[in-house]
Amino acid sequence: MSSPKEPSSGPGTATPSPGRSADPITAVPVRYPERWVAAGVILVLAAMFVHMLFTNDAFNWPYMWDNMFAPPVVRGVWITLSATILSMVIGVVLGVLLAVMRLSGNPVLVTVSWMYTWFFRGVPRLVLAVLFGNLAILYSTVAIGLPFDNYWMPWLGLEGDARFFEIDARTLLSGYTAGLLALSLSEGAYMAEIIRAGLQSVDKGQTEAAQALGMSRTKVLSRITLPQAMRVVIPPTGNETIAMLKDTALLAYVPVTIELFYQLQAIGTRSYQIFPMLVAACLWYLAITSVLMVGQYFIERRFNRSERGVRDRIVGGTH
Repeated sequence: MSSPKEPSSGPGTATPSPGRSADPITAVPVRYPERWVAAGVILVLAAMFVHMLFTNDAFNWPYMWDNMFAPPVVRGVWITLSATILSMVIGVVLGVLLAVMRLSGNPVLVTVSWMYTWFFRGVPRLVLAVLFGNLAILYSTVAIGLPFDNYWMPWLGLEGDARFFEIDARTLLSGYTAGLLALSLSEGAYMAEIIRAGLQSVDKGQTEAAQALGMSRTKVLSRITLPQAMRVVIPPTGNETIAMLKDTALLAYVPVTIELFYQLQAIGTRSYQIFPMLVAACLWYLAITSVLMVGQYFIERRFNRSERGVRDRIVGGTH
């Protein structure tokens, strides 16, 4: 603690005030012993955790490393990555469409968009995945043609049907397709809210000013609205991508037998070494999400480039 001394008279004072000392103040840093105690406890706990990792036989590290890169597991990694990418691409496209519908002002489009987001945000993805895995119960075949042909064709005295293409529902809705559909449709609801928030974050005055200057709607959207909206959209989209990667483990319940988590779980079950294979799953997901986080960091830097430039100029004293 600093010793109680009278404050100095400040710069520019030629002579000390009467009754005040002219000696400089000696600042003594404040001690926080409780912080060092807490740090010591944390270090001891961390050391105990690391010791447990290397000494507990339940991890069975040699067995885990031998099976972590087995061909079925590596193939499961690619299936997981493909499911993540496809789900996010379909989800983003759906999200853009739903966000535009929500902001259109048309009551029918607004209601449909709201009901879609309400349903898919309210139902857990695990339930959706299992539900879509059993969707073939509803229809034996999936057909493309004119609607209600089984009603109006007999009424008109026509025979046959007005269907141009048919496929067996069980063939179309394989485990992978059903799971991918469930994840994509669910992601579309979340992306719709993210994109809608991004578009609404742009000041309408800027759009109106650009239109007053004679810019077309396309140019206003590409040069003014989207660049600013992307700064709001990109961070949560990156988080959604990472969450989607983790949610692909739900495909094991459809079931998708070629998925990463299913493969590791199957190896562990066959050899009665379930725990090491669960640890292997954790390591795989951590490795992939780490790569995705690095990519998210650089994408955010790309879209925040203009803000960084303004901040650097302010710090540099230009303004």
